[in-house]
Amino acid sequence: MSATFRALASVVMLAGFYVVALLQLGAALALVVWLVTVIPGLLAVKLTLPLIAASGGAVLVALWKAVRSKPEPPHGLPLGPDRAPELWRTVRELAHVVGTRTPDEIRLVPEVNAAVSEDTKLLGLVGGRRILYIGLPLLQAMNLDQIRSVLAHELGHYSGRHTRLGGVAYRGRLAIGGTIGRIGPRNPVGYVFRGYARLYLLVDNAVSRRQELEADRASVQVAGRDAAASALRELPVLDAAWGFFHTRYVQPGWSAGYLPDDLFGGFAEIVAARAEELAKLRASEPEETGSRWDTHPPIGERIAVIAAMPDNPAASDDRPAGTLLPDLGTAGRQLQELVVEAGDRTRLPWPEFTHAMVAAGMQRMADNVYRALGRFTGTEDPGLPVLLELVESRRFPEFAEQFFPDHTRKEAVGEFVDVMDTLLVNAAATAGAAYWRHSWSEPARLVGRDGEPLDLTEIAALAVRPETLPEALARLAALGIDPEQGRIVQRRASADGSRLLAGLANIKVDGVEHDILVLNRGLVLIGGPGKADKGTKRLQELVSSVPVAELAGRHQFLPFEEFTGAAVQKQVPLKAQIALHDGRTITLHEQWSSELLEKKSRDTLLEALQTVAQR
Repeated sequence: MSATFRALASVVMLAGFYVVALLQLGAALALVVWLVTVIPGLLAVKLTLPLIAASGGAVLVALWKAVRSKPEPPHGLPLGPDRAPELWRTVRELAHVVGTRTPDEIRLVPEVNAAVSEDTKLLGLVGGRRILYIGLPLLQAMNLDQIRSVLAHELGHYSGRHTRLGGVAYRGRLAIGGTIGRIGPRNPVGYVFRGYARLYLLVDNAVSRRQELEADRASVQVAGRDAAASALRELPVLDAAWGFFHTRYVQPGWSAGYLPDDLFGGFAEIVAARAEELAKLRASEPEETGSRWDTHPPIGERIAVIAAMPDNPAASDDRPAGTLLPDLGTAGRQLQELVVEAGDRTRLPWPEFTHAMVAAGMQRMADNVYRALGRFTGTEDPGLPVLLELVESRRFPEFAEQFFPDHTRKEAVGEFVDVMDTLLVNAAATAGAAYWRHSWSEPARLVGRDGEPLDLTEIAALAVRPETLPEALARLAALGIDPEQGRIVQRRASADGSRLLAGLANIKVDGVEHDILVLNRGLVLIGGPGKADKGTKRLQELVSSVPVAELAGRHQFLPFEEFTGAAVQKQVPLKAQIALHDGRTITLHEQWSSELLEKKSRDTLLEALQTVAQR
């Protein structure tokens, strides 16, 4: 299938969407004419107005916006020939081999990916400015054979004219998506449009998968089958490493208000430190199953197709791909300045960042205990000294029981040792008697002032019993750990680090309409939400706009830890009452017109309330 035919198919599919719209508009007008002969004319128009507006108005508005729209501006760090001469020499050489002109720009991006774009004109008939995007993680972790294969694949999209379809596909998806977004979920016109949109995506994605296989031929042409297959196998490995790096090493500190001073440099460090683990990932078989909705074939299929291609082996070069870009570390720090919006976060070197990140997590866990302690004792300044006073006065088993309701009080005291260990570690870190030592090859480890590992588990076991409490205090003093340093910081639970579980639109809270977001740590109540028939779309736009923790800060947040109980009077539509520690009772009442973020949103909220009720 030639590129010209693909362009024609894409244009025809997009035109077909508007033919469907015109047919529906004609049917709606015919319905008006017929209804006028049966019922009063004004009433006929009112009945069919939603169909006319959906068929005509929504399509025209979406088409106008699509025609006027422009693709997103180039992103990433520009790498001119003076900055990366070897990279440009390699790209020019590869472009010549695959039979295409050299890109006009090369940009460095913070992704485990490479891509190309072209600013075409006249629906892709006329070529335009070309940009090649190279992911920094690829340069940090691949070898030269692999990166040459990746670059050849992307340049193969140019030689195959695949990028000529970019403008058409972009505007087509924008127009169709914009039309569907303007049609209410209960409007029958929407079913036809959504069905055609699925067909459009099926065709467009099938074309995309075919193009990926064609671009793989360029990889084999330049680097040979082994290098092309090796590069494909490396992508999911690096993607997994990238996800692990951000989840374990970056995100907790970011949520706590910190930022590494060399964010992307850390990824290079972790790839080197965990080489054995990554080697095990490489040994596993790549994905072989895919979906007709995917834009790329599964890697296993691509490797199988490559194995059947005529080979063109090249001289092996396993030097690091980073040799193409002098001073890769400086480029990474410049990229960080360009793409990372740090806000008011504190920038720290990696060792200090890791300590601050883990210490913040420990403080958050300690605050959970101290808030419960404040409710139990009624003190306004709960902390480790207040807890140790409970142990001394023999009231501690009653307090520990609430954390382990399925255990006897005696068992709860034993189970609380791990919690006490967290509180002691928190006090030690706050006092400067211990710190969390950074490591790329293993989790951060608590060490004392002498740099040796520090384990406070034995002292924690002594501290939960009145008869051994004096010994625990003496051992803490010998280590320079003052229990007074175990203090509450966050007196009310926040949504920092929370995950979104569900969303419900237009739920009455104490008789007033709200949208509700269900997080793993509580409920976000958003007052004055708007029309019920736009609820799902409104929720989707809301949760995609900013992190849920920020939404919780802007609106009313009810942490689950402040719930004392919940009573569900009716499941569908949901009606429930929530009791809070401060004595308030809140009523939730779902309406028949309420909408859900996802199909299981109601079940998720119901499950959360039932969990509270069983406490």
